[in-house]
Amino acid sequence: MNSEVKKENKHFWGFPFTHFSYFFIWATVNGYLTLWMEQVGHLNGAQSGLVFSMMAGISLIFQPFFGVISDKLLFRKDLILIIGVVGIFIGPYFQWAFIPLMKINSFLVAFVTGVFLSFVLNGGVSVVEQYVQRASLANGFEYSHSRLGGSLAGIVASLVAGRLFLWKPDSIFWMCSIAAIIFVCLLLFSDKINMDNASAAGDTSNSLNMQIVGSVFKNKNFWYLCIFYVGASAIFDVFDQQFIIFFKTFFATAAQGTLVYSYMSSAQTLIEFILMFPMPWIINKIGAKKGLIAYGFLTCIRILGSALSPTWGWIVVFRLLAGLEMPLLLTSIMKYIAGAFDIRLYATVYALASNFAKQISVFIFSSVAGHMYDGFGYQHTYVMMGIFVFVITLFSAFALKKEDPVQAGEVEESNASSNTQSSSVENK
Repeated sequence: MNSEVKKENKHFWGFPFTHFSYFFIWATVNGYLTLWMEQVGHLNGAQSGLVFSMMAGISLIFQPFFGVISDKLLFRKDLILIIGVVGIFIGPYFQWAFIPLMKINSFLVAFVTGVFLSFVLNGGVSVVEQYVQRASLANGFEYSHSRLGGSLAGIVASLVAGRLFLWKPDSIFWMCSIAAIIFVCLLLFSDKINMDNASAAGDTSNSLNMQIVGSVFKNKNFWYLCIFYVGASAIFDVFDQQFIIFFKTFFATAAQGTLVYSYMSSAQTLIEFILMFPMPWIINKIGAKKGLIAYGFLTCIRILGSALSPTWGWIVVFRLLAGLEMPLLLTSIMKYIAGAFDIRLYATVYALASNFAKQISVFIFSSVAGHMYDGFGYQHTYVMMGIFVFVITLFSAFALKKEDPVQAGEVEESNASSNTQSSSVENK
């Protein structure tokens, strides 16, 4: 990477706001959709569950196609703009279409809502993430510094959306529409790419074809990365799904446990936000592969530590590790895919390994974990989860190949050349 490019930051500031506007929608919908469907839509638990199942299932169809299309488009904004424009209709849909559809058929509303929201959120998130990552390579800024906007959006959404919901439930979705309008405007007028260095983020010759895309499935390292995500990141999500129920068992009343849990979650989010600043520097020092492995072992420690904790105070300590895990994973995976695979296939690898494979495994493991909680209890299930994560992470430490530090943006090309020359001299 050219040193002049590394200092290029004039096109940076729009991207954190892009992250903020998109993830504000994500945090609001995921945080309050269930409550809205119960209180306003009058859906029962089974009907609400069907909506989320549709969102997860349909996103598995979108993700592979979105990955390939994103790699083909490279810096063209056609797909990401369509996602943003569709997001503008979140407010009108829930205000005027959801209830009438519900009166026709509950499966119909679940299907339409699943297609709609999975297009914008569950499927669209990989499009947004890879676009900003590619922009960071071309413009010479750190992806994690832009992703700070997404972390901040989660904090703001939890403060603003709750008050809006109490005032008028439908208003949270209109706020999402406003955020989508801002998102589209930023893409059109603010998010600029340093096209002089576009090649740093992929082949600009439009040479990508299905034969090259198909080569991903012949790459052993791709499957090793999928195994890592299935064994570490998917278990991370499954562990968190019913964690609050386990946490409440340490308190005399459920209300007390819920209150402490909310404080703990806020502290975790704050830690995550703060650590996004230094994390790129840390990963550049240790390397993206080591960052992924560190994430896996931290996940193992957090799960086992929670299972063996004698008091809720110890559980809080282990829970706060999640504030370190997210910046570690987000920074490492972006740099690792850029440095360990054909950069032309960045979005395809990201969509298939970190989204598609992960969601399938979350779908499977969620059911298995639920039966294990009933049969063995939370603590014994968590111990088995922790051991599983440890084994997968240990395997990945040897199986995953080392990324190219220059291609990953961890070092500048001139520094890498000088280090190589130094090593050669020492060997002589």
